[in-house]
Amino acid sequence: MTDTTASPVPPSTGLGREIIDIVRTVGVALGIALVLRIIIFQPFTIPSSSMEPGLVTGDYIVVSKLAYGWSRASFPLNPPLFEGRLLGRTARRGDVVVFRLPRDPSQTWIKRVIGLPGDRVQIRGGQVFVNGQPLAQAPIALMQDHDAPDRPVLAIRERAPNGRQYVTYDGGPERPGDDTEVYVVPQGQYFVMGDNRDNSLDSRWPRELGVGLLPAENLVGRAKFVLVSWKPGASILKPWTWANLQFDRLLKPIR
Repeated sequence: MTDTTASPVPPSTGLGREIIDIVRTVGVALGIALVLRIIIFQPFTIPSSSMEPGLVTGDYIVVSKLAYGWSRASFPLNPPLFEGRLLGRTARRGDVVVFRLPRDPSQTWIKRVIGLPGDRVQIRGGQVFVNGQPLAQAPIALMQDHDAPDRPVLAIRERAPNGRQYVTYDGGPERPGDDTEVYVVPQGQYFVMGDNRDNSLDSRWPRELGVGLLPAENLVGRAKFVLVSWKPGASILKPWTWANLQFDRLLKPIR
C-alpha cells in the first residue's frame, strides 16, 4: 500500500516563500508608481509665495506630464537621454507650469505662462502687454499677503488674450519689474511670471538672477490641482505637525 500523505513543508521554507511574495509585490507596486511618476504625473511642493494667491507655501500639488509631452526634464535627475520633446505640445497662455530652472536644472520652479513663441511682452506700470495689447485687469480688493500678513497687497483679476482668468497680487507702484523693456520670445521658449508680481523672480529677470526666457525643453508639466496643503511650520520631519492642514485648500483646482 502506497502512502499518499503529503510531506509537511518546513516552516522555514513557507516563511521564505511568503517573504519573497511580499518583496515581489512591493517591487511591482514601486515599479508601477515609478512609471506613473515618470510618464503621467508628479507631485510637487510649493516652497515659496511667488504664485500667491492661487498657490501658497505648503501646497502639495499634482503636475500632469501628459500636457506637453516628455523631455529629459520629465525624468528624475534630468538625465541626458535625448534632446527636444517626445509628443511635444505647446503650452497655452495662462497655464501654470512646473519646470527645471535653466541656470540650475536640479531646481524645480513654478510660474504662469504669459508669452508664447513669437510674442512681444512688456510690463508698463505693473500691467502686462502682449503684442502691444494690455492684459485686462480688474481690481478686486486690498488684502494681506497670505504668507506675510503685515504686507498689504491689491488683488487683481487678470485676463489673458485667450480668456483665461486668474488673480494676481500687486504690492504697489514703482516696484522692481513694474516697467521693463520689450521681450521678444524666440521659437521654442516661453515668457513666464509669478502671480505675486512684486515677489517673483521670473522671465523679467535675466537667467543669472531669475528665470530668463524659458526653453520648452525644461517644462516638466502643467500644474493641475492642490492635493493637500499644510500650514506654515509643518514638516515631514515633524510627525506631530502632519495634521496641521489648510482644509480650505484640499483638492483645489489650479486656475
